Amino acid sequence: MAIHEKTASFDVVVIGGGFSGVCAAIAAAREGVKVAIIQNRSVFGGTGSSETRMHIVGANCHSSKPNLRETGIIEEILLENKRRNPYADFPIFDMIIWEKVKMEENITAFLNTNIEDIVTEDGRIRAVIGHQNTTETRWTVCGTIFVDATGHGTVGVLAGAESRVGSESKYEFNEPTAPEQANSNKMGNTIMFAATDRGEPVTFIKPVWANTYTEEDLKYRPHVDHVCAQADGGGLVTVDAGKNQLPEFSNVDAGYWWIELGGDCDDIIQESEQIRDDLLKVLYGVWDHIKNQADHGAQNLDLEWVSMVPGYRESRRLIGDYILNENDVRANRVFDDAVAYGGWPMDVHVPGGAKELASVGSRVYNFEGHYSIPYRCYYSRNVKNLMLAGRDISTSKMAFSSCRVMGTCAVGGQASGTAAALAVRYGCDPREVGERHIRELQQLLLKNDCYIPGHRNTDESDLARSASVSATSETAGGEAVHVINGYSRAVGKASNCWISAPLTQPQSLTLTLSGAAPVQEVRLTFDTDLSHEIQPSLIKNVKKRQVKGLPHELVRDYDVELLLGGAVVAGREMRDNGQRLNRLAFDGTVCDAVRVTVRATHGCPEARIFEIRVY
Repeated sequence: MAIHEKTASFDVVVIGGGFSGVCAAIAAAREGVKVAIIQNRSVFGGTGSSETRMHIVGANCHSSKPNLRETGIIEEILLENKRRNPYADFPIFDMIIWEKVKMEENITAFLNTNIEDIVTEDGRIRAVIGHQNTTETRWTVCGTIFVDATGHGTVGVLAGAESRVGSESKYEFNEPTAPEQANSNKMGNTIMFAATDRGEPVTFIKPVWANTYTEEDLKYRPHVDHVCAQADGGGLVTVDAGKNQLPEFSNVDAGYWWIELGGDCDDIIQESEQIRDDLLKVLYGVWDHIKNQADHGAQNLDLEWVSMVPGYRESRRLIGDYILNENDVRANRVFDDAVAYGGWPMDVHVPGGAKELASVGSRVYNFEGHYSIPYRCYYSRNVKNLMLAGRDISTSKMAFSSCRVMGTCAVGGQASGTAAALAVRYGCDPREVGERHIRELQQLLLKNDCYIPGHRNTDESDLARSASVSATSETAGGEAVHVINGYSRAVGKASNCWISAPLTQPQSLTLTLSGAAPVQEVRLTFDTDLSHEIQPSLIKNVKKRQVKGLPHELVRDYDVELLLGGAVVAGREMRDNGQRLNRLAFDGTVCDAVRVTVRATHGCPEARIFEIRVY
């Protein structure tokens, strides 16, 4: 029983503080609505936080698919982390995420608050009720639109939302890789660990309760340094493999994805405490094997950290007006109402996890390219004011096995949060946003640096779209006019980027407007090398693929000037920039041209700008 009872009301209530929830809350708040984010942990970031320390993966498949890293709010967070946390320590990453939430003017955060009940009326959620254990307070949080970013779909289930668990039969959606019969199998939970080299031999004493493993037991599970999993014994089978292989790495200083249990449980949520205890037995047994059986080169390694918070892969999925399926993924389908995208392989882990050591740990179904995710997957089919974000969105099991990863969840969260704000603005339900305001939603997402396959900037209020463009220099394939072509990243063979001559001297680009007009804002989207990773990671090979600090391609120092009749009437000098999307406010100064002068980058020899917008 709580000692205190309190009530609060908001326009949008986001439940869940992983990256999908964080991005949903920030996106909604930036559209001017009052937002609550309720998180049952002490930190934001979910599986990507210091509690679990899983690295964020997404459509670029560990840099094997070019130009597909997720942008928008998740890019903003990761770039800020690169700028201020160059060694990528996870506890500092927690602070970066926390700061992004807490510094957003329209967000109220409820950490350490677990939702226990809800209030519904006429098919709508009116309030969620949760206990905040740090303050001994029972909160009743009322709202207009609710976003379930819990992972488990907890709020949706409490509200009576339609949901699914496990795999559909291959015949329901004619999915080529789904099982013959529907089943309740899930992918299990994993706990991570990290070890450090002490520079001298370190003894490991096995706990009496830990499991015991031989080399024969682990022959299908990689557990030595720099082992790349292969179909002949690495613990992973790649199926339908084209040129885009999924690199699965294992290092003795961190891991492993295959320390996994619970997918074969009747109820993976109800049994989560026992699953964690059993995972600890597996982990310490594996570490005993590495340290004390044969020579794994681990004499000087010392177990430094073990997560006590397992990372979930799969539990429930809530049902929307559309269920994304394997055929959509394989066909790289572009939906008319697309709001997000994915590209990670369909990665289906064996349900028994570490109990099925005689089989490979996962089957990975690769496909070329990437697919879009329709808006209809992001709201409940039968709960009128419930939106979805993260791994509980409306998909089949096969499609889920691709779009469950954190990068994809984050951009979907930004779409959900933006749509929730539009629903509040127009006084309508989420479904009506899709029916009446889908183009506005898509254009808002593009304006805020999200990528939607098959869609580009057609914002009629963007003065740059009708401007003429000139530059002091440009390169073949990197023409200046690209900054107004509607695309803010390379797509296929098109660079969509202004690439200047070398910056031996400052290089300028000028947009001459169709006529004099008052300017309130200039938005610039710079290159941050979307073909490579920038996320924190425990894994050596993931870290080795990254540059230390910010991407070299990013513009560091630049000026923006507003011109009228050739004379400068307003300007901004920007130094030490660390972000891809820059928003520069002006006070309505009348001008007929905008000039951007790049003076330096973070290492690249030329200026690189994808898009300039003028409002």
